[in-house]
Amino acid sequence: MAYSMAGSIFLRLLKDSRKGMFIFLAFGTSLFIFFSICSTLKLHNVPGKTRLHVNLPPEFSKRNPEPVHPLSVKRVSVKEQTITNGSALDYFKVPEEVSEPVGNVSKGHVDHFQWPNEIPKVRSSGNRESKNEVFHDRTLFEQEYKEMNKSLKIYVYPHTKKDPFANILLPVDYEPSGNYASESYFKKSLFKSHFMTNDPSEADLFYMPFSIAGLRHDKRIGVGRIKKFVKEYVANISIKYPYWNRSGGADHFYVACHSVGRTAMEEAVQVKLNAIQVVCSSSYFLSGYVTHKDASIPQIWPRKGEPPIRAPSQRKKLAFYAGAMNSRVRQFLVNIWSNDSDMSIHHTRLKTPYSEALLGSKYCIHAKGFEVNTARIGDALYHGCVPVVLADHYDLPYADILNWNSFSLVLSTMDIPLLKNILEEIGLEEYSKLQNNVMKVQRHFQWHNFPVDFDAFHMVMYELWLRRSHVRIPFGS
Repeated sequence: MAYSMAGSIFLRLLKDSRKGMFIFLAFGTSLFIFFSICSTLKLHNVPGKTRLHVNLPPEFSKRNPEPVHPLSVKRVSVKEQTITNGSALDYFKVPEEVSEPVGNVSKGHVDHFQWPNEIPKVRSSGNRESKNEVFHDRTLFEQEYKEMNKSLKIYVYPHTKKDPFANILLPVDYEPSGNYASESYFKKSLFKSHFMTNDPSEADLFYMPFSIAGLRHDKRIGVGRIKKFVKEYVANISIKYPYWNRSGGADHFYVACHSVGRTAMEEAVQVKLNAIQVVCSSSYFLSGYVTHKDASIPQIWPRKGEPPIRAPSQRKKLAFYAGAMNSRVRQFLVNIWSNDSDMSIHHTRLKTPYSEALLGSKYCIHAKGFEVNTARIGDALYHGCVPVVLADHYDLPYADILNWNSFSLVLSTMDIPLLKNILEEIGLEEYSKLQNNVMKVQRHFQWHNFPVDFDAFHMVMYELWLRRSHVRIPFGS
C-alpha cells in the first residue's frame, strides 16, 4: 500500500516537466545514498568513539586483553626507564625490547593503541633485497666508467695564492684529516687529475671551489657570514665569466661535507635550485637537497694503510655503537639496547680507539645524529663490519651505483625495538655474503693522496658524469 501511494505521488509530480526532472534526480540520489549507507553498516561501530579498523599482518593479530596506553605500558621486567626527547610521549614505561610505539600514534588516539603480546619476528621495513651483486648493473657501470674516465672535463674557477681567501678556494697543502676531510680530498684529487681542463669550451661541468668547512673555521667568515660569502661569490663569477649565466648554474657544482653546508645556499637560491650540490648531508627530507640533481658524497675519516681483516667467527659482539646523544634516534637506540650483553651500545664516545670495537663486531650501527650522515659508515666498511643504517631519508652515497642491500642493512628508525631480532635472524651464510661484499666495496670509500681507480674520488666523478648535460650550451647563446 505504502509503495503504491508513493508511486502515485511520484507519477503526478512527473506531469510537471520542470518539477519532475528535479524530483527524479533527487529521488535517484537519495536511493544511491541509502544503498551506500547500507553497504557500510558492516563497519565496526563503538558508541561515542570513532575507530579505524585495519587488517594487520598475522604477526600483529594477537593483542593484549586490556587496553594499553602508550604513556604507561608495562615492562616485561620490573625495571622502569625514562626517555626525555621533547615529544608528547616524553615519559613512558616500556617493554625491555620496546621503547616507542611502532608506527605513528597521535595523542588523540592513544586510548586505542595496544602492544602485541610479544615482539614479532619480522623482517625489517628497510626494504632489504636478497641480491648478492654490489652493483645495480656492473656491466653498465664498467662501460660508463670507462667513458667517464676518458671524456669528462671539469673547469675550475681560477684563483691564485694572492687571493685573500686562497685558503678557502685552493687545495690545502697538507694531508686532510678529521670528519670533513672529504671536501679537501676531493679538491686535492681533482687538481691532480686528468679531469681538470683550462679550456672552458670543452668543459662538461664547472667547479666552484669554495670550502664550506674552510669558511666555517675562518675567523673572517664563520657560520654567520657563510651565506653572504656564497652569494657574493656567485655574483662575482656571473659578472666576470659568461659560464654561470648561460645555464643559470645548472652545469656548476660545489662540494660540502660540513653540516653547515645545508643552509649555506639560502641567500644564493640559484645554487640551491640549479647547481649540483655534492654533499655529505644528503637528506631528501630537506627541501634544499634534490635527489638525482644533487649527489651524495661519503663522509670518511681518512685511514692509512690497507683495511684490516677479521673473520666473521672472530667477531664476538653482535652489534656496536658509540657516540654523542645528539638526536632522538640515538637516545631511542641506547635506551633499549645499552644493557644487552650481546650488543655493545654506548651512550657516549669511547675513550679508547674504536678500531677494536669495530673489528670485534658483526654489525656496526650508523644512527642519525644532528644530520643523517656521520663517518660511521666509512669506519664500519674500513674495518670489515656490516653497516646498519638507522637514518631515515638518507640518500646514501653512490645509491644509483651500488646496491646497498648487498653489503648493509638499511632499516627504519622504527625498527630499533626489533633490531636484535632482525640481526639474529640473519644466518651465518647470509651474514658471510654481506661481510664479503663489504670487502668488495671498501675501495669505493677510501681517499688517497693521489687518486686511485674506483676510489671515492672517482666514484664522485662518476656521479657528476651522470649529472652532466649531454648537450653543451655554446658561449654567447
